[in-house]
Amino acid sequence: MNYTEEDYLQLSGIQHFAFCPRQWALMYMEQQWKDNIYTYMGEEFHDRVHESSVEKRGDVIITRAVPLAARTLGLYGIADVVEFHRTDGPGLKLEKWSGYWLPIPVEYKIGSPKPTNCDKLQLCAQAICLEEKFGVTIRIGYIYYGLPRRRLEVELDQDLRNETYAVAKAMHDAFATGITPKAQLNKSCEKCSLVDVCVPYLFERRSVKSYICAALTEDSRGDALEKAP
Repeated sequence: MNYTEEDYLQLSGIQHFAFCPRQWALMYMEQQWKDNIYTYMGEEFHDRVHESSVEKRGDVIITRAVPLAARTLGLYGIADVVEFHRTDGPGLKLEKWSGYWLPIPVEYKIGSPKPTNCDKLQLCAQAICLEEKFGVTIRIGYIYYGLPRRRLEVELDQDLRNETYAVAKAMHDAFATGITPKAQLNKSCEKCSLVDVCVPYLFERRSVKSYICAALTEDSRGDALEKAP
């Protein structure tokens, strides 16, 4: 499926959607945002990366703040870093440098690797954008995590690509409804900058038994206070 430019959504949203569809909807549909210590640290971290520039280090050309878009995903955005590695196999011809080069996306994250694929989906989406732009196949990408200060090599296999397309489609489907999903309370909520906007605790389900027990407990406390001298 190819999307038109009018239907494009922000590429960075795929990480938010995979992490929490409600967080994504609050940010990208309702345009709500609040900062906390984690968002401040993330913004400062990315500000150092998002200065557009090009430099060459041996057989690697480093470009920063690279515009991206993919018709098949219906996403657009900015890549933190795209490295062009010299290759002996199929690759690109670049105007200022001889030989052949293969683009490799590098995403920067302030924290540490996550147990889910949400960061990897964002990286894979960037790779798909580069593949559409340059007509090449990209097998790997990198995520640099600021907390351990190291790169994680990510294999862009078919399973990850399929998940990337599926999540992108889910984003478009959700955006088309215009409905913000209900919250799913979990331990990650307390670190979310939107927790006071989202109020996930209001959506926490309580069983009838627990509700009755709580009500009886409150009544018994009230009776005890009334009988107290």
